[in-house]
Amino acid sequence: MENREPIKLYTDGACSRNPGPGGYGMILTWKQHRKEMSEGYRKTTNNRMELLAVIAGLEAIKEPGYEVIIYSDSKYVVDSVEKGWLWNWEKNHFKDKKNEDLWRRFIITYRKHKVKFIWLKGHAGHPENERCDRLAVAAYKGDHLKTDFGFESELRNG
Repeated sequence: MENREPIKLYTDGACSRNPGPGGYGMILTWKQHRKEMSEGYRKTTNNRMELLAVIAGLEAIKEPGYEVIIYSDSKYVVDSVEKGWLWNWEKNHFKDKKNEDLWRRFIITYRKHKVKFIWLKGHAGHPENERCDRLAVAAYKGDHLKTDFGFESELRNG
């Protein structure tokens, strides 16, 4: 495979109250290309939105096999992957773990690429991280909020 420039993915999730209305924002950059995306949900959690931002970014990459550097201010997401906790959860079939639906979705798209996480301190002036935060907040303050079926079914099945 040719040596390709890595894709950079900046992500953030936000929630008003936790749980409450939430959203994510993400920015993909590769060479001169830039793509921004965000979505808002009527009831969710901050951790779900942090993870969903990463998933949405990885799923937006149409070809497999890229090196992807993900910049996130979420210790939950970064540490779960980089410290290997996620792979133990997977081996144990996510027994007693929250957000199983999103982690399973993450694993599928994660395995299509060579992914590296870099943790950023949130609200520390990093331009792309700040932009992702604004996208996430604007998304949950919007009029057309989606239903986070995974979260709401976890509540019902509790």
